[in-house]
Amino acid sequence: MKYCKVILSVLAFSLIFSCSESGSNSSNSSAQLDLKKAPIANADSVYSFVKQQVDFGPRVPNTEEHKKAADWYVRKFESYGANVTVQEFKDRVYDGTEVQLKNIIASFNPSVKKRILLAAHWDTRPFADKDEVDQSQPIDGANDGASGVAVLLEVARVISQDSPSVGVDIILFDGEDWGEPITSSGNIDPREYDKESWYCLGSQYWSKNKHRANYSAFYGILLDMVGAEDATFLYDGVSQQNAQRVLTRTWDIAHSLGHQDLFIKEQGLSLGFVDDHVFVNKNARIPMIDIIDYRKGENDFGPYHHRQKDNMEIISKETLIAVTEVVLTVLFNE
Repeated sequence: MKYCKVILSVLAFSLIFSCSESGSNSSNSSAQLDLKKAPIANADSVYSFVKQQVDFGPRVPNTEEHKKAADWYVRKFESYGANVTVQEFKDRVYDGTEVQLKNIIASFNPSVKKRILLAAHWDTRPFADKDEVDQSQPIDGANDGASGVAVLLEVARVISQDSPSVGVDIILFDGEDWGEPITSSGNIDPREYDKESWYCLGSQYWSKNKHRANYSAFYGILLDMVGAEDATFLYDGVSQQNAQRVLTRTWDIAHSLGHQDLFIKEQGLSLGFVDDHVFVNKNARIPMIDIIDYRKGENDFGPYHHRQKDNMEIISKETLIAVTEVVLTVLFNE
């Protein structure tokens, strides 16, 4: 998850949606949902998926750790019966360095026409530019990267045993987090390389070069930083603008499951922030929301964001399992 997300996050974007949101800001609306019960996920399992990724080391493109993690993702998805596609491509980061990237796509129920897209990024920040020490060193990315992937691996494990009625496509986007450091200057303009941002390289590429011709999905859910013990998930402007129905439904389901302390029905990030769902919405034309940890204040993304503190010590089984339960309940109520 990228530092530039904070630039416009404090703008009062909620005014645009004040009318539509007024009916859903109360948890009473979600209490009326008649939901089918989803299969049970395992908190120890999803936690172990975070730890395994961290044990590989920082998953920075062009490293052996990155390669080992990619191979492991493919093996895990295949072990759950998914049809796996690895989309390999080259790109350049903000300083012109060429990187070898891989988007990993796992498809379940491939013959089913109605499809739901789930996504997270799997790479890690190559430097801790917001830290006071070891700024040039890569981070573990336990929360920023590994947590979202872990939830999706647990979803894959569960639906391999008890399938929903819809088709499910899981995409692990690469190259999300190698954008400009906050201390940098004189960066190359991304427009010189025909891209809209130095962040989210994998989603920019996939959204213009889908793994299957004419692929589309009913809607999508992106997971970014979903494992911290003190997480809060607020509405973001991009999701509101492009996938309001999906956003409202997902937060209502979260409240009906008792996770109202995590899924806050308040405005958080504005239209100015950038995450992978921006390009899925804009280029792939798939309405996608973002479940992303955001707090209003000095440390908008937590005191460990892009720091060496983003390690296993901040990961909470309770947060991980809550997000997994919400995603599974959404899937099994389509």
